[in-house]
Amino acid sequence: MSLSRRTLLQGSLLSAAGLIHARSPALAAEPEALPTSVQRRQMAALAADFMGDYDVPGLSIALAIKGKPVYVEAFGVADRETGEALTPQHRFRIASISKPVTSTGIFTLVEAGKLRLGDYVFGPNSILAADYPTTPTLQSLMTGGVSRSNVEQITIEHLLTHTTGAWGNQVRDPMFMNQDMSHRELIKWTLEHMPLTSPPGESYSYSNFGYCILGRVIEKLTGQTYERYIRDTVLKRSGIADMQIAGNTLSERATSEVKYYCQTGDPYRMNVARMDSHGGWIATPGDLTALFIHIDGFKDTGQLLTDDSLRAMSTPSAVNPRYAKGSFITANNNWWHSGLLDGTTTISVRTNSDFCWSAFTNTRSRDGMTRALDLLVWRMIKMVPDWHPETRS
Repeated sequence: MSLSRRTLLQGSLLSAAGLIHARSPALAAEPEALPTSVQRRQMAALAADFMGDYDVPGLSIALAIKGKPVYVEAFGVADRETGEALTPQHRFRIASISKPVTSTGIFTLVEAGKLRLGDYVFGPNSILAADYPTTPTLQSLMTGGVSRSNVEQITIEHLLTHTTGAWGNQVRDPMFMNQDMSHRELIKWTLEHMPLTSPPGESYSYSNFGYCILGRVIEKLTGQTYERYIRDTVLKRSGIADMQIAGNTLSERATSEVKYYCQTGDPYRMNVARMDSHGGWIATPGDLTALFIHIDGFKDTGQLLTDDSLRAMSTPSAVNPRYAKGSFITANNNWWHSGLLDGTTTISVRTNSDFCWSAFTNTRSRDGMTRALDLLVWRMIKMVPDWHPETRS
């Protein structure tokens, strides 16, 4: 089912009038200002052009300024076959935006005194030593156990900053191999068959597998499942009630979850549930915007973490000044993360000028779509002169 530009514009006007959906629950506070009807039409026209360019079935956006929503909108359909209209209440696989969710959970444990960024993950006197025994190296035996192997030198900080130097998001990404293995089986297999060839901390390699390990660290230290701990300790405190870990197949599609369409592969042939801590959550854009509001470091909304934690969380590693601990970071102090899986393209942004926004689609198109999605929201912001970052104090 294809949608005309006229249909998209009409849908936006109905939405503005409150006729087809309510405001996203996670962003329930009344906004201070809204776009005018003319500005909404201009923003909808931008959305229609983007959706046409990338063959996007559905696009959902939630934008807040100083912790309050100013634009919560959905365009297109959640399901092409049924024609079900997309609303801000529809949930999407958020893919790698799960990483800042996990990082926030890790920092709550740091603040609780259960964890330090320099703690070892594997090997003697480490967090996961009992779960994944390592074989002592010859040098370690000769020095009485003082020397640690490469894998035994991995710390929490290395995992957060993707600086183990291994297990990258390339052809041999462990998270997309051995689809029938559990977390425990996959980690054991990877440590045995894909060992580190150099000490961690020397190079950057974006690693889904590293964030999978962080999920197991959370489980080890809390005695809870990763999902339960994050929901109770991070999401509830942000007013988010409906996020959950995704299912894998179309029959496991959750209530109010969109249907996924992909031009690069089958969205329903991945073990998304196993991706929990690096790419497994489903959420609305309003949910993720609410989370970013609570970790943005501004004082307009109660923060989940202390100022010291937020400074540490937003400090990049020496080997990659563009990635901090769970989010990319720009030279002008904007924080963001995108997500890509077959069937979904997502982005969440915290700017240095009090904006937080999220934009999700239920397709993955050719290269460049993530950048185009980011630019789309910036262009929408410029439709409302009072919002333009250059005019804000």
